[in-house]
Amino acid sequence: MADREIICIGCPMGCTLNVTVRDQQVARVRGNVCSRGAQYAKDEVLNPKRMVTSLIAVQGREEPLSVRTEKPIPKNLIFDCLREIRKAPVTLPVAIGDVIVKNVLDTQVNIIATRDLA
Repeated sequence: MADREIICIGCPMGCTLNVTVRDQQVARVRGNVCSRGAQYAKDEVLNPKRMVTSLIAVQGREEPLSVRTEKPIPKNLIFDCLREIRKAPVTLPVAIGDVIVKNVLDTQVNIIATRDLA
C-alpha cells in the first residue's frame, strides 16, 4: 500500500489530495472538496495525461508554427509525440485549428495549429 500526495487541478480550489494505492488500484482519496477531485486523483495516479505544446520549423520562414494536442495524451508518450511533431511537414497557409498530425501515435488525438501562418 502506498500513499501519494497530489494537488488537484480539476477545479479552481486546488485541493491537496492524499491518494492511497493498493494493488495498482486507487483504494481511497482524501482531501477533495468536490467530486472532480476523486476522479482527477484516479486518473493522475493510474493513467496520467498531459497536453503537449510545441513549435515546428517551417521551411523558408523564420518564425515557427506553434501547435498543440487537441486533448491530453498519456504522459509516457510525450517525447514520442514531440518526435512526431518535429517530423511533420507544414504546408502553408495554416489556420488556427488546422490538423498538422492526424491521430498522433494512434492516440485518437490530433496535433493542431494554434496560430495562423500565411
